[in-house]
Order: sequence, then C-alpha cells, then structure tokens
Amino acid sequence: MKKIISVLSKKGIVIMPCDTIYGIVGVYPFTDSKIRDIKGRGENKPFLILIQKDWIKRFTAISIDKYFLDLWPGPLTLIVPDFKGNTIALRVPDDKRLQKILLKLNKALFSTSVNKSGFNNLEKAEDIEAEFGSLVELFVNEGDLIGSRPSTIIDLSVSPYKLIRQGACKIKSEILK
Repeated sequence: MKKIISVLSKKGIVIMPCDTIYGIVGVYPFTDSKIRDIKGRGENKPFLILIQKDWIKRFTAISIDKYFLDLWPGPLTLIVPDFKGNTIALRVPDDKRLQKILLKLNKALFSTSVNKSGFNNLEKAEDIEAEFGSLVELFVNEGDLIGSRPSTIIDLSVSPYKLIRQGACKIKSEILK
C-alpha cells in the first residue's frame, strides 16, 4: 500500500486490480498524457476517473439519480457533464485498497483497462508484465483475472440515459427508458 501511494503521489503510473479487471492508474489530472502514451491512445477519448462518493460535486453539477448512487461503490461508470461543458466518466470503486488510496492522496485517479488502444484488455499477469511492466513504475501482480468483466458504463448526459457498455453491474432496463 505504501509503495502504491508513493508512486502515485509522485505522478507515477501503477497497474493494479481495480474492482473488476487490472487497470492502469494515475493521479487525475496530472497523468493523462503519460497514460495515453502507454496505451497508444489518441486524445479524443477520456479515461474514467475514480472518486469517493462524497466528491461528486467536485466534478459535476448534476444530481445523479438515487438508483445509480445506490449502485456505488461498485463496477458502474457514469458519464456526466463536467463544469466546462464536456463530459467525464466517474466511478466509485468498491475495492477497499482503492478507497484507502483515494482517501490518503485526497485526489481522484484515472483508471483505464490494461491494453493497447483498440485491443482487448489483458487478463494474465504474465502478459501484462511482458507488455507493460517496463512502461509503468509499479505492477501490483495479484495473479490472473480470467473472465473478469469491466465496469458497466451509462451515459447520464443524454435523455434517455444510454448504455455504453454492459459490464459487471446489472442495470434495470426500465431505468434507461
């Protein structure tokens, strides 16, 4: 835990389990370009941001429906309008270690799947180490995460709400209508 916090506080990048799958994690907003370089990802697609539930108002002025708030913490990512007229993707992790990291740093974290842009996320620790180990400051190896599903993504910036990706969190279909 101390090593993870040390690396992140110095704006380093960590690969670690993030509730559902391994994630590439860095402090928001400082590590955006570094993570993009690692993934080979263009600048038009933002990364999701891990937050504490009581930080929502730091990122958006909208009131999030209680139905979605009750699913947090958990594997649910919500796209909401930010204060600049753009959208951002927020998730409140259920992972106790991630919660402690957020509290200790008192900063939000970028999180994105461990893969090169356009390819499937990597599930085997050996593959992650081989492809990304030299590109990050720390890899927290907790073995293979075979068959794990990423978070479900719902866009709340449109009406009706839009399911972007069905993942580990089940959403009642009527809430999207």
